Order: sequence, then C-alpha cells, then structure tokens
Amino acid sequence: MTTDEDGSPRAGEDFYALALRNGHGPVYLRLADGRRIRMPVHCWYAQPALADESVLARCVGPVLDVGSGPGRLCSALLGRGVFALGVDVAPRAVAHTIALGGIALCRSVFDRLPAEGGWQTVLLIDGNIGIGGDPRALLGRCVQLTAPTGLLLVEVDPDDVEERCTARFEDIHGHEGPPFPWARLGAPALHRIAEGLALSVTDQWKHGHRRFLALSRQDSASEPR
Repeated sequence: MTTDEDGSPRAGEDFYALALRNGHGPVYLRLADGRRIRMPVHCWYAQPALADESVLARCVGPVLDVGSGPGRLCSALLGRGVFALGVDVAPRAVAHTIALGGIALCRSVFDRLPAEGGWQTVLLIDGNIGIGGDPRALLGRCVQLTAPTGLLLVEVDPDDVEERCTARFEDIHGHEGPPFPWARLGAPALHRIAEGLALSVTDQWKHGHRRFLALSRQDSASEPR
C-alpha cells in the first residue's frame, strides 16, 4: 500500500489517477498506433488560461462541465457567481474540485445526472469530446442534458482529424495503464456530426493553438437568448 506522497499508483489506479493525485506529470496518452501525446496536467491545476477565459466568457448558468478534472473551470465560474457542476469519473479530480470550493459528482456523463434537459451551457473542454470513443454518442447525450435554448461549448483538435481509437495512459518510463476508448475530432468533423444531430455551429474561435466551437439546436439557433 502506498501513500499520496510516494508517487506510486495504488492498486486499481492508472497513471492518470497518479497525475491527478500529484498535480503534475508527466503523463502521456499512448494511442494504439504508437503515437504519444503529453497531457497538460499542470494546466488542469492552474488558474484558467486566456483560452479558458474565452470559454468562460461565453458561459450562461447553470453550467455542466463534462470531464471537469480538478475543477479549474467550475471553480472559476462559481467565483463569478455562475452556478457550475463538474462531472468526472476520477474520484481524485472530484475531491480536488470540492476542496477548491466547487461542486462535482463522481459519475459518467452517461449516468443519470441532475437537471437533465435544463443546463444552459454544457462544456466539453480539454479534449473531452473524446470521452467514450464515440463523439456522436457523446454529443447526443449532451443534447439530452442541455436546455432547448442552451449551448454546447466544445474544444476540438487544432488539426483536421476524425479518429476513434484505443488509448492508454503512460508514465515517463513507459509503464501503461488499462486501455480505454478515445477519440480525436477537428472542427470539420464536428461540423459534420453536428449537422447529423440537428445542431448548428453558432460560433467558432481560436486562442493560440486551441480551437473551440459553440453548438445549439437548429430550431433555437435563430432565437434570441
């Protein structure tokens, strides 16, 4: 058995859980074809960056942050008087959010959630469009969670990519955690999927290397907010 300070995974933990426990990396996402992507763990624990601020400025409460991690966005929104709830499957992420004064549930987005159909903003930031490995199913679920006049704010890959894969978290020594389904999606692919779900792209913007889109139901896209 290990302690929080000794830097080793506990039984049942992968390297993502270890990174969340320590608040730093390096932790990598290893894709099935051998590519390795470094995860910006330190950014998840930092104050919102300017790119994050561009998302926060577009949030109307109540806000649901899907895959909320350690809670930097939820905490920032609550600090501005905007109600926000985080949802994450990692207990340590949820605990950190609560320690910051945020509100979070340890739950999958596909589980039953509070106020389904009533969230004015649903966030899929930090690559969380990849959750579950099926962006169409994930977006469809987020539509169920969003109010009829609400927005989905989605961060996409800066490249023109549409990829479904199996991935693992990996530490700097190459030790791997268990496999899980994942996806990467660029803006053109999100446009195509959104159209198939009767969603309109109402806004899109870049900040540095990060790219974001806002989606709403097509029958509400022209209604005043």
